[in-house]
Amino acid sequence: MKIFVTGASGWIGSAIVPELLAAGHEVVGLARSDASAQKLQAAGAGVYRGDLDDTDGLARAAAECDGVIHMAFQHEVAFAGDFRAAGAADRRAVEAMGAALAGSDRPFVLASGTAGLVQGRPVTENDGLVPSAETRANPAGLRQATALLALSLRGIGVRSSVLRLPPTVHGDGDNGFISVLVGIARQRGDAGYVGDGENRWPAVHRSDAARAARLAVESAPAGSVIHAVGEEGVPFRSIAEAMAKGLGVPSTSVAPADIAEHFSFLGHFVALDTPASSAITRELLGWQPTGPTLIEDLTQGHYYDA
Repeated sequence: MKIFVTGASGWIGSAIVPELLAAGHEVVGLARSDASAQKLQAAGAGVYRGDLDDTDGLARAAAECDGVIHMAFQHEVAFAGDFRAAGAADRRAVEAMGAALAGSDRPFVLASGTAGLVQGRPVTENDGLVPSAETRANPAGLRQATALLALSLRGIGVRSSVLRLPPTVHGDGDNGFISVLVGIARQRGDAGYVGDGENRWPAVHRSDAARAARLAVESAPAGSVIHAVGEEGVPFRSIAEAMAKGLGVPSTSVAPADIAEHFSFLGHFVALDTPASSAITRELLGWQPTGPTLIEDLTQGHYYDA
């Protein structure tokens, strides 16, 4: 298959590209800069220059390929405080590529997330299929609405699926939540957790997430929700203690009233209890995670390189 990958030079996308190539697929990656284009070419992929705002270009690239894995998202816009603008750009991109694939039965895989869909129990692949008032009111609801749009593409002859990722996709080179938390712990001189630290974060190694994406584009039935979740829920205290050991600092409990001051913009996320299951995905696709666990990864040392 010739597969168009957006976000192909990003943290997860740059693992998906070699995963696809090793399985015999041809890859064309979206690149918005010379550096991204060079990175894709060095990996053995083709290059399509453009960005998420170029919906006509996205449609042309999708139409020229046998399938699409849409990993890109305007994270810099979202982190600058305009999540709605980033979400709107993502939706326009899905609409454009979905229309280009209409009636072809070609696969379209959209990256989304597991966080914020339910409370008090592990999220399953069957959750989040009906928008709720709670999710409409928060940023996760914007991505959920776009995910529902992607799933609806099966109605126009697209083999669409949604690949939900946990908040923590870890590995050597990670610059996401875990690396930011390591930086906060280094700066403050202690690795914190909220209250008793028993709230849980699901996690997956980057290599396992890439393999789930490949399996989804190859064989996920139309309308499928795929959970690339290697660990259902790692207690946050265990994460903090592993960081503390790696940095040589103490691990301490942070009172709920102090989380914003201690963790800055990550305060809300650090306190979440967001476990997620992947039982349905494992049975559907035969996917089994083989990479290191989050705690094993935190003991490797690469998160603590200055």
